[in-house]
Amino acid sequence: MVIIKISPLLDNTKARDKKNKLFRAFVIAMSFITVIPIILIIGKIIINGIGQINFNFFVQTSPDSLQAMTAIATNKVIPGGIANGITGTFLIVLMASVMAVPLGMMIGIYLYENQGRRYTNLIRNTSEILQGVPSIVLGIISYLWVVRNVTKGFSAFGGSVALSIMMLPLIIKSTEETMKMIPNEIKEAAFAMGAPYHKIILKVLIPTGLSGLSTGILLSLSRILGETAPLMMTALGSSIINFNVTKPTSAVPLLIWEFYNDPNMVNLVWSSALFLTVLVLTLNVLSRRIAAKIKIGIKK
Repeated sequence: MVIIKISPLLDNTKARDKKNKLFRAFVIAMSFITVIPIILIIGKIIINGIGQINFNFFVQTSPDSLQAMTAIATNKVIPGGIANGITGTFLIVLMASVMAVPLGMMIGIYLYENQGRRYTNLIRNTSEILQGVPSIVLGIISYLWVVRNVTKGFSAFGGSVALSIMMLPLIIKSTEETMKMIPNEIKEAAFAMGAPYHKIILKVLIPTGLSGLSTGILLSLSRILGETAPLMMTALGSSIINFNVTKPTSAVPLLIWEFYNDPNMVNLVWSSALFLTVLVLTLNVLSRRIAAKIKIGIKK
């Protein structure tokens, strides 16, 4: 006859449950502590920046110091806005994306298809090193390559080149990792049906991994949207709305820096920061929804 002692087993179970609850409480507390600074930062930006948000903020160019000082003295909203920065930001980011996204995806696919080769490892290591290069260094490189030799002066194109270099490592890495997560059977099935290699890439692999690819592109866009140092070395800034890519162009981060250096423009610093925060959040939400819809369409 076998006698099983229940009491020690129950005690061990209760001890494990107690430890699990304590650890769960610890994780929740640490998560809450981590989130608190984010909530405080976003709350501070909203509280200080919402007062300057109006229709003119989006359609008028930045004011001068005298206009801001007069408005503050009379307790009025600072006139003008950041239209020159908004248009410049979209122009520079659009050109940077056109240069970086196709190139980064092609390099990422090449790394995925040629794993273990000498040149593949060299490209991957170079990309990882490039990701750690300070943005001001990339701005100096773009200044030497583009500003001095191509546009012969500060320009939006010079800024887009610097930002495109910053985008490349994230796009390359996300593309390679996304391709690795796609089941190999999908590619083999396409080969079995006689599809040419380029169509397998364009019609099968890229649409299947679109969710991961869009995430990488979004991360790269989120990184460059707030960059100031490279644009100071290349785009310089402009007080007017400019769509000529060979001329100096403003951007929202540049305007924030200019506003910060003027005591009368402090309110516009918070409003511009709020605009950038909302823009990045909107890009996140839209990209996730678009990727989800496309993924559902592929499954059907």
